[in-house]
Amino acid sequence: TPASVRAAPDSGPVGYWLTQAGDAKVQVSRCGGGLCGKVVWLREPIDSATGQPQADNKNPDPSLRNRPIIGLQLFLDMQQSAANSWSGRIYNADDGQSYASTVTALDQGRLEVRGCVGALCGSEIWTRTTR
Repeated sequence: TPASVRAAPDSGPVGYWLTQAGDAKVQVSRCGGGLCGKVVWLREPIDSATGQPQADNKNPDPSLRNRPIIGLQLFLDMQQSAANSWSGRIYNADDGQSYASTVTALDQGRLEVRGCVGALCGSEIWTRTTR
C-alpha cells in the first residue's frame, strides 16, 4: 500500500554525511539544544607516515595531538539560529584550528558547512550517506 512506502520524515541535519572531498563521514546528532558532529569514517584511516590511526597531529595543544580523528567532535557549541540553520564553531583537523561556522540543511540530501576567519569564508556541501 502507498502508506507503507512513505519517505522517512525530514530529519534535517541529523544523520550521516560524506564530506565534499569524500574523505570522511560525519555523524550529525542532536545534543542539548544544538548539534554535535563527529567523524565516524575516514577514507584513509591509517597515517601512511606512522602506520598508526590518523591522529589530531596539527592540534596546537600537544596533549591532544595523539587523539584519533575517528570519534573526533567537529562541531563546537552549534546552536539553532534559523529554521534550517545552526551556528557555532567547527574544528578543522587539517590545520588544528576552529572557525566560526554555520551548518545549513539545504534539502534532505545536502548540508552546507561554512567556516569563516574574519570576513574570509569558505563552504562545502556534504551529501547524506549511510554509515
